[in-house]
Amino acid sequence: MRLVPRSAFGQTVFLIAMLLLINQLVSYISVAVYVIKPSTQQITHLIAKQIKGVFVDLDNPQQLITAPTKSRPQQVTGIEIFTEETAILYGLNEARYYAYFSDLMSKELDHPAEVRVGQGRAYAFWVKLTDAPSYWIKVPLTGLDETDFSPLTFYLLLIGVLSVGGAWLFARQLNRPLKSLQQAAIQVGRGEFPKPLAEQKGSTEIIAVTKAFNYMARGIQQLEQDRALLMAGVSHDLRTPLTRIRLASEMMQEQDSWVRDGIINDIEDMNAIIDQFIDYLRHHTEEPTEKVNINSLIQELVQAELVQQRDIRTDLATFLPDAYLRRIAIKRLLNNLLENALRYSEGAIEISSGIERKNKRLYIQVRDHGPGIPAEKVQSMFEPFTQGDKARGGSGSGLGLAIIKKIVDMHQGEIELYNHKEGGLVVRVYLPIGKRL
Repeated sequence: MRLVPRSAFGQTVFLIAMLLLINQLVSYISVAVYVIKPSTQQITHLIAKQIKGVFVDLDNPQQLITAPTKSRPQQVTGIEIFTEETAILYGLNEARYYAYFSDLMSKELDHPAEVRVGQGRAYAFWVKLTDAPSYWIKVPLTGLDETDFSPLTFYLLLIGVLSVGGAWLFARQLNRPLKSLQQAAIQVGRGEFPKPLAEQKGSTEIIAVTKAFNYMARGIQQLEQDRALLMAGVSHDLRTPLTRIRLASEMMQEQDSWVRDGIINDIEDMNAIIDQFIDYLRHHTEEPTEKVNINSLIQELVQAELVQQRDIRTDLATFLPDAYLRRIAIKRLLNNLLENALRYSEGAIEISSGIERKNKRLYIQVRDHGPGIPAEKVQSMFEPFTQGDKARGGSGSGLGLAIIKKIVDMHQGEIELYNHKEGGLVVRVYLPIGKRL
């Protein structure tokens, strides 16, 4: 268990709170030692002097100065002497016992004493010598408030709460730009480009980092736009000669049909690769999210004419809630998953869906019965232009899984790729439920 928080916000609050706590403890001890303690000792000393005047002989505490012979100091101070029964009638039972005052009074009188403090209409000290248990001496204390006995408890609590609250507000204000910077960095990592962050909030260091981040984000955005423009231009320029080659091949004589068919197949492969390039560069973030039912999309894909030539087995969850997704992007994801399975295997293809309620996410799983992928190449398969052809055979641009990974990241999901223990490759995609992107 970590006592010190890991975040900068938590560490700042913790540091300020600890400094304030140490300051409060030092203040409490200082005031208690140099203000409260001398005051209580002085009060006890004065009361002890008054009590000494009550006794004829302190060594013989049974001999008291009774009321008829009460001295003038007693009359001035208002000291009264009661028996146990009478003292109860005058509020002895409502008085609170104080061990600290009892110890001080015992030292002042050099006799064991018990001290109680009454808090009725007027505050008073009730003092009893254990050598004279039948008598209680009441010494009135005028102008004394209850808070005088523990003046620092409320002060420490109030100042502590205000200090920690102020530290929390200060740290929150200080770390708010960092939170915005974190969220913007996550968006850029997903291929999104948020609005530039405000560059006038926070400390000078935070402002400098924010300016650097905005500069970096603009550079990445411009680079992405230039790359998309370049690929779009190259793709457009390539399609023109490919179209001319195809037209020319169509005009070839019948005896050269095998050559013509080979050229046409190559052209179709090249067009498919170009389409994958465009798909990889396409910004699906511009597409709005909507409620989508994954099962419906899977059924549409399976029923398409393209996949009727193969054995497609589905095991879809009976009830799968709708999720906020980008419909076209998810359809492209499903299509790429199925195309990879069709290209790299010859047996049946299994498509399943389900829900993990605990993690609040649904999943799509596609399994083929092909040769699979070497374990050492599994992690690198999501990188652009990476192919597993040595193990699975076939051809392609190596962008299929990269496009899938890009779409999954855009939806804040996860993807798993592993070889099934009975053979074949399994791709499982997790997508969040109930989260608007």
